[in-house]
Amino acid sequence: MDKSLSEVHSSVKTDKRSYLKRLFAFSGPAFLVSVGYMDPGNWATDIAGGAQFGYKLIWVILLANMMAILFQTLAARLGIVYGRDLAQACRSSYPKAINFILWIFTEIAIAATDLAEVLGSAIGLYLLFGIPLVWGVVITTLDVLLLLLLINYGIRKMEAVIVSLVAMIGICFLLELLLAKPNFAEVATGFIPTAMSSGALFIALGIIGATVMPHNIYLHSALVQSRDIEKTSAGKREANKFNLIDSAVALNAAFFVNAAILILAASVFFSSGHSDVASIIDAHSLLGKLLGNSFAPFAFGLALLAAGQSSTITGTFAGQIIMEGFIGLKVRPWMRRMITRLIAIIPALIVINLAGDRSVDMLLILSQVILSIQLPFALIPLLHFTSSKEKMGEFASGTKVKILAWTSAILIVALNIKLVSDVVLENISDPGTVGLLIKFLGIPFFLFVVGMLLWITFEPILTKEKIQEVISATTAQFTSLESGALIQRVGIALEGKYRFDSQIIQKALPFLQAGKNTIYLMHCVESPTGRFLGEAVDDQDALRMRIYLEKFSDFLKKKNFKTELCISGGEPEDAIAKLVEKDAIEMIILGSHGHKLIDDMIHGSTVDELRHKVRVPILAIPVN
Repeated sequence: MDKSLSEVHSSVKTDKRSYLKRLFAFSGPAFLVSVGYMDPGNWATDIAGGAQFGYKLIWVILLANMMAILFQTLAARLGIVYGRDLAQACRSSYPKAINFILWIFTEIAIAATDLAEVLGSAIGLYLLFGIPLVWGVVITTLDVLLLLLLINYGIRKMEAVIVSLVAMIGICFLLELLLAKPNFAEVATGFIPTAMSSGALFIALGIIGATVMPHNIYLHSALVQSRDIEKTSAGKREANKFNLIDSAVALNAAFFVNAAILILAASVFFSSGHSDVASIIDAHSLLGKLLGNSFAPFAFGLALLAAGQSSTITGTFAGQIIMEGFIGLKVRPWMRRMITRLIAIIPALIVINLAGDRSVDMLLILSQVILSIQLPFALIPLLHFTSSKEKMGEFASGTKVKILAWTSAILIVALNIKLVSDVVLENISDPGTVGLLIKFLGIPFFLFVVGMLLWITFEPILTKEKIQEVISATTAQFTSLESGALIQRVGIALEGKYRFDSQIIQKALPFLQAGKNTIYLMHCVESPTGRFLGEAVDDQDALRMRIYLEKFSDFLKKKNFKTELCISGGEPEDAIAKLVEKDAIEMIILGSHGHKLIDDMIHGSTVDELRHKVRVPILAIPVN
């Protein structure tokens, strides 16, 4: 199994002497995660909550934020200690069918997240520049260029951009609150939990879904692996401590933004009798009128655009982590981005064209409720894995943490069941299409989801934990390979799959000469964060790949060849080109799958691109 986010895996050095410098080195992953906690989906739920119920739902935001800190800390701990992100952990622990279903559920959550980002950015463009929403939605496809630009500058530069955008959002809302002048005595009453009506429950569940987001759990467990830490107990313990601080600071900044939006809506709209203002566009237009200040709506639109664009960056990373972790499918970042964006754009364009601009806020709130319904399928595996002595060793969750985490998860599941039950009971008697859809599609799907939830909850308890080994090739398989003759320093790029790599080695041997060739066995990991890294390969997955390559190395040594192992991260053609220059390799041998146009667009054509980057012969071995 490849490293998580191999492009940036262990790319940030943390061996600083002073405490503050070490803390700064670890800071960053939680801020990338935090933008998902203040994305445009939050705005719709927070504005609706403040305008309709005043300050009463502030405690829900606080509760959701406390849950977020707990779950994100556990996600970070999983990545640091176990050395895998959550999707990879699921893949190594669950059957293929369950993993496929979890992947589909999580992709739905990613699509819902991206829908919120698309709509938020489109609304921001409309508010600032008057661009119609339909065209704003189309323009958002271009943000893939922003992502590709940032990727080239490394993880720390990307973190700096995100922190700047978060700071911009925070400053805008601080100024909004100064202009709104809320009654802070009344604001304080919002921190006291109160009973909720069905309408308030719907908004509250949307707030929880917008705050504790499933894709952020996967994202955080991968991002923390961008730090190069000591693989000792002391090193992991220190990394856990610094990441807890990082999470607390970043997510409390997100809490301030979410609370500020709700307080702004309550103090401006609810207090003036405009409780029907649940629309971001209406909120923007009324801000200037009610506050008598033209800066307020401008700051509102600017913050919204910043929120949409910052969220789109991390959403792509999360999508790659999920796709590669669950099913091992690797695609180019721009292709992954375009696929996700098109899935979000198509329904957005259809609904806006059919129902008009007023449908935007309904779509935003719906996207957050979908996220909340998907959340248990990320949380429950996370809690099982972080409680496992086999996976976490001495860092497995203690009794107090388990109680807090499971109580929070049970609360979320209970809220989900109540919400879905209310919707079903309210609409099942409808004589029209809605009633039929609920009876014949909604109820069976709901029962299926409940069954899945029960399975992932109780399966680890009822059956013994199992970890599937990545390396399936046996020693006997390697003994059937034959040898042959030519050249001196030869690089052989292997793919990590025995059925392909055995063909590459077998067909390459006739061109090699035993006793005279040095064989450089190369493998490039391409997972989402890996495109910045290079040769830092010291986690569990890298170790497994090294063991895999050593089996080929042992076979070649028996044939009297000298061997070197080269494991790198990033784009294959770039990584191989660097190794060629570094080790003065005279010839490259790699596999060719005979991709056609579409496959080359998705997976990339390593052979063709490599020819433009090196000046040594390339032998492409056809593999079946």
